[in-house]
Amino acid sequence: MTSISSMLRDRLLDAELGAHLWLLIEARVPLLVAAPAGSDAGATLTSLLQFLPPDVDQVTLRGAAETFDWLPQATDLGWPGVARAPRGTQGRAGHSVILAPTFSADDPAHAWGPAARVAVRAASIGYGLAATIEATSLDEVFEALRQPPVGLVDDELSHLGLVVVLGRNDSGDARVVAAHYVRPIVRDTHGHLQRLGPAVLATWDAATDGFEHFGWGVIPELARRTNRPAGDHEIEVDRRADYLTGLVRAGILDPPAVQTAIRAYRPAGV
Repeated sequence: MTSISSMLRDRLLDAELGAHLWLLIEARVPLLVAAPAGSDAGATLTSLLQFLPPDVDQVTLRGAAETFDWLPQATDLGWPGVARAPRGTQGRAGHSVILAPTFSADDPAHAWGPAARVAVRAASIGYGLAATIEATSLDEVFEALRQPPVGLVDDELSHLGLVVVLGRNDSGDARVVAAHYVRPIVRDTHGHLQRLGPAVLATWDAATDGFEHFGWGVIPELARRTNRPAGDHEIEVDRRADYLTGLVRAGILDPPAVQTAIRAYRPAGV
């Protein structure tokens, strides 16, 4: 099984990008892992979800059998039915992450059509989201989710949060080739809607086998998502990058051990 540490060891990700993702996933910013056909995007998604706090409820969609009986706002979000009594843990905006292992029409176990549409819309009212999708770029992700039967509009797609794009290295292993922050629509101080384009956090340069980082350009926006001043956010990126590097050097690679180490981390000032 893969873990964040093993991805760092194998240079499929680097510590600085890992630290950015840690902070944002910890804050339940939605996460979509896009990958070409045949790639094990699910393994990368599972590794990244190690960054979630332990008190977050993870609600897994049931593909074609999904009824959203746990989601009180399902009808308001366009689900063609009436929300009923919850099955087990009721979804709570601000505390839940909707886990859609795959956005795809290829298998009844996957979420697509109205189920995928409601899951993304739920991200606009405070629910987290974690999913994979077959795509090789952010543009392909947008195009797939715009088309029927999902049919999301651009304002809804602005709530996708993090889109991590996978490719393959020379050995054929899946690796991160780009990470994007999709900026949500917001209102300015005058009440006008502001629609900003997606920001690139990092891209992999095959020539140097390293990452070019661009997250510095949106630090204030990322900091708001983690409820920190921009300066504190930058400090945390550096501290967590060092911490992740330390896990690799210490040989902490097994997923349960990595999970324990991540949960043992304490931010600066805590």
